[in-house]
Amino acid sequence: MKIPTIHGYIDRRILINFTADPKAVNKIIPFPFRPKIYKEKAIVGICLIRLKNIKPKGLPDFFGVNSENGAHRIAVEWDENGETKIGVFIPRRDTSLKLNTLVGGRIFPGRHYYAKFNVKENKGNYHVDFKSSDNTEISIDAIETKLFNEKSIFETLNNASDFFENGDCGYSPNKDKFERN
Repeated sequence: MKIPTIHGYIDRRILINFTADPKAVNKIIPFPFRPKIYKEKAIVGICLIRLKNIKPKGLPDFFGVNSENGAHRIAVEWDENGETKIGVFIPRRDTSLKLNTLVGGRIFPGRHYYAKFNVKENKGNYHVDFKSSDNTEISIDAIETKLFNEKSIFETLNNASDFFENGDCGYSPNKDKFERN
């Protein structure tokens, strides 16, 4: 079966990162991955993303579906053909769209858990929380700012950008293998 090209829009994307003990992270990621280290810490996080008008390419937008989504991410590296590659391992995905839970792992990479999202946005203030079908819960409050957080592990926005820039390759568990997304 040929899968159609999917088209849509990213309406909002919030990437939240945390530091973690590399030994703890190494226990939860599969071979061949290992944590990508920055200042002796692993970097993990979640991408909270709203997708709009998702549909087979060529159809009008009113055929599209919208969803709120959370992709849990771990910055990783691995060796391939004598070269170190970098990317993200996405151990789970949560979505507000039941269709995604049905096609996750088939048309879309990785299993998707159904979740009830609560999103409030007001002039640069964001609140996103969700509770998933397996009781996984996330809650964030964020404010847009032009100031860089001085408590960040990254010294500057450029350091953070450099860390993630070449890691555009993502892998998700999919049945008995890892699927590149």
